[in-house]
Amino acid sequence: MKARVHVMLKNGVLDPQGAAVRHALGAMGFDGVEGVRQGKVIELDLADGSTQADVEKMCEKLLANTVIESYTVEMS
Repeated sequence: MKARVHVMLKNGVLDPQGAAVRHALGAMGFDGVEGVRQGKVIELDLADGSTQADVEKMCEKLLANTVIESYTVEMS
């Protein structure tokens, strides 16, 4: 079983990496980019029987800083 966790900064939280990427894209001639938010993807290989609730507990305790980040979980 696999899980994919997408972690992004919450709206309203300053994203300096996203701003740097947007600036660099503009400098390279990609003028149509108005904003960039950068996040991370974490892929987990899980034992059979693991649940989405288990992964959400992992996110709450370690994988995401829930004060400034939000996350979504995809199970497959």
